[in-house]
Amino acid sequence: MERLQKVIANSGYCSRRKAEEEIKKGHVTVNGKIVVELGTKVDVQDVIEINGTVIKKEENKEYILLYKPREVITSVHDDKGRKTVLDYIDTDTRIYPVGRLDYDTTGLLLLTNDGELANLLMHPKTEIEKVYVAKVKGILTGQEINRLKNGVVIDGRKTSRAKVKVRKVDKKTQTSIVEITIHEGRNHQVKKMFERVGHEVLKLKRERFAFLDLKGLRSGEYRYLTVKEVKKLYALVKHKKDYLK
Repeated sequence: MERLQKVIANSGYCSRRKAEEEIKKGHVTVNGKIVVELGTKVDVQDVIEINGTVIKKEENKEYILLYKPREVITSVHDDKGRKTVLDYIDTDTRIYPVGRLDYDTTGLLLLTNDGELANLLMHPKTEIEKVYVAKVKGILTGQEINRLKNGVVIDGRKTSRAKVKVRKVDKKTQTSIVEITIHEGRNHQVKKMFERVGHEVLKLKRERFAFLDLKGLRSGEYRYLTVKEVKKLYALVKHKKDYLK
């Protein structure tokens, strides 16, 4: 048997913290009875509902690495009829993205039905490194690079330290190709960081997430993670699991 909030999180319905909030509010039922105790344990036979929605307990875990193309929504559906990342993946399993990439951002995106791992990877305290390559207007100065490295204020809060490396400078077109490594996941963070130092992002690609990269994939293609890769991801976040209990 497992704790109710953990089962809900593993189903992909929401994070464990959100599940705990729903339980406290009396929005969760087990076998038709409202449950408000966070320590409640359930087994595979129990029927769990949140606000009338039955939670589907996933047994077979899938872990997929997608090379997300441009102009694709990082979502399981879109009410405007635009392409979503699930349109590129052939599976009957109810998977969902781990974090998100902007509509016009390309690159590495993980999708899974393993709610526990997804929540751990997305939590800011796990500090998973994400490597982006940006094409920006203008040529960065040494001072601007140092500002990015030390953190800049966006949306009223300073970003954490980052790694920054200029890969290429085109003086003719007055553009730069810059690699930036961050471990946060704030909304439009990379674009806002460059804008803060006076450079508009023209193109943005995520090349690496933790130790995973896009090697062997073209835009729109995907592959399943190996058992070794999944174990390695869990090893990265294992020592951080206590804060979600």
